[in-house]
Amino acid sequence: MNLDVVHDIQTVYRKLVTATSRPGSLVVFEREAKTLDVQMECLSSTILLALTVLDPEVTFKVIAKEGETVSRMINQLTYSKPVDLPEADFIFILHDASEEQMKEAIYKAKKGNLLNPHESAMVILEVPDVTKGDSMILSGPGIQGESFISLPNVSAWLGARNEKNIEFPLGIDMYFVDQLDRLIALPRTTQIKEKGGGVIWDMLQ
Repeated sequence: MNLDVVHDIQTVYRKLVTATSRPGSLVVFEREAKTLDVQMECLSSTILLALTVLDPEVTFKVIAKEGETVSRMINQLTYSKPVDLPEADFIFILHDASEEQMKEAIYKAKKGNLLNPHESAMVILEVPDVTKGDSMILSGPGIQGESFISLPNVSAWLGARNEKNIEFPLGIDMYFVDQLDRLIALPRTTQIKEKGGGVIWDMLQ
């Protein structure tokens, strides 16, 4: 099967919007991922997101051991321009990035300004499994009361993320994708606290 650049990408975009409006909910790109015939040193969902959000008018940065190789491929697919971290509209942190690289990417990501808070970075982070890791409690817009999720490597990004988002509406939006083509969104409006306990999942396909 081949990716339908109109229908499939529109579907990915709608799922992305749904995930953003319902922080902590799980959306699945399994069907769309199966249509890809592109091979890269990154997850299928990362490619789908790149094809969905990037175009010649925006910029991106890839954080990975093979960052330059992946950047060239993304540039060829989307015509978006790779730039330095502080200038990037979209930051892709791949599975082989170190904790230090992860923290640096978040700290250096642009967070907009009071006149243009939308001029901030969207951070896409690859993880092994978006349902396993440290438990956290979420609250804020799009969440009824509170909800619980678990994500890996929380110590590597949560502190940096909360510090980056302390001056709302400035801040960054984060998206986590895993090897099973699942995605969770944590927009800047979501309040996150570490907490032990169970996990509640709302899966959207």
